Amino acid sequence: MKARVYVTLKEEVLDPQGDAVRRSLGSLGFEGVDRVRVGKLVELELGAVDRSAAETELQAMCEKLLANPVIEDFRFELEG
Repeated sequence: MKARVYVTLKEEVLDPQGDAVRRSLGSLGFEGVDRVRVGKLVELELGAVDRSAAETELQAMCEKLLANPVIEDFRFELEG
């Protein structure tokens, strides 16, 4: 089973990397970009066959390692 985990900063957390990307886009002539938020994508291949067990395991992985729940939000998708 394939999983994709999307991790992003919470709305109230400043995103200096996103601001740097926005400024760089402006300097390249892309003036219409008002805001950029940068996150990460983690792709996993899981051996689990049971979808419910995979979701429970993914939730624990995100809370313990893949995301910092103090400053980041996460969501995941399962295929298969």
